[in-house]
Amino acid sequence: MKKRVLIIGSSNMDFVCNTERLPAAGETITTNESYMLVPGGKGGNTAVAAARLGADCVFCAKLGNDSYGKSLYDFYKNEGIDVRHLKCSREYPTGLASIIVEGNGDNRIIVYPGANMHILAEDVEAAVITYPGAAIMQLEINYERVVEAVQHCNERDIPVVIDAGPASKELDLSRLGHLEIFSPNETETEIFTGIRPYAYESCIKAAIAIRNIVNTKYVVLKLGSKGCFIYDGKYANFSEAFKVNAVDTTAAGDSFTAALTLEYLRNGKNILEAARYANAVGAMVASKPGAAPSIPTHEEVLRFIEEKENEK
Repeated sequence: MKKRVLIIGSSNMDFVCNTERLPAAGETITTNESYMLVPGGKGGNTAVAAARLGADCVFCAKLGNDSYGKSLYDFYKNEGIDVRHLKCSREYPTGLASIIVEGNGDNRIIVYPGANMHILAEDVEAAVITYPGAAIMQLEINYERVVEAVQHCNERDIPVVIDAGPASKELDLSRLGHLEIFSPNETETEIFTGIRPYAYESCIKAAIAIRNIVNTKYVVLKLGSKGCFIYDGKYANFSEAFKVNAVDTTAAGDSFTAALTLEYLRNGKNILEAARYANAVGAMVASKPGAAPSIPTHEEVLRFIEEKENEK
């Protein structure tokens, strides 16, 4: 039986521009690289990943009453995502993200949230009543809705996973209720704690600092090409990344979180096994261009892990 996962988050149309390097101030670059419009947003990416990896996925988000909104709605429906909790705003446009991807796979993103910041409290509560096995949220929507959603989940004993991006020093993380997993990447960790995680000592210091603020069972630091670092207040572990040639890291972190959550539910809440599976998904996404187009299926992930094991 499929595990039900609820995602409450953002949905954007991504305008992805590929370039070998960024222009300097005042400089214009003409490039033969490609550009494309693809479904994105941290919530949307996470929902697509959860569905493709085998979850019964419910997505709560707000779209604009425009062509981008219709295109995204149809896309999610075709992915097998439960779209009953996708709402439409007649006042605000669908969210848009402008993404510049450099030749080494690094990306820089500017988000215009639009309708994402106007999800209503009643929309969130109605979505939680679907009683998922776990709920995943990010910080790319109105923070009040995130706080309320966590409270609703806590009242119903639904485990909550927070993918802690985008980060801001203005956010009071102590307002969040009890979490199962709190997972920032390197940049987000530094913003929240002032500590850049890169080796064991800095990772453990950062994880302790987070747990002093956030009421969470696990801290999982996403470390890109180094994998991830897991801390539960007593034990700490690195989970190594799978080696790939990075093409575009857009959606890699979102897909990691979806994979981590789903595999955590499927394997009886073994966080180390879930982290290894999530590392494989993140690596696969980073090795292909685009957000949603790069997300694999569960069967593809299993083949990837097996191939990597055979290479050793």
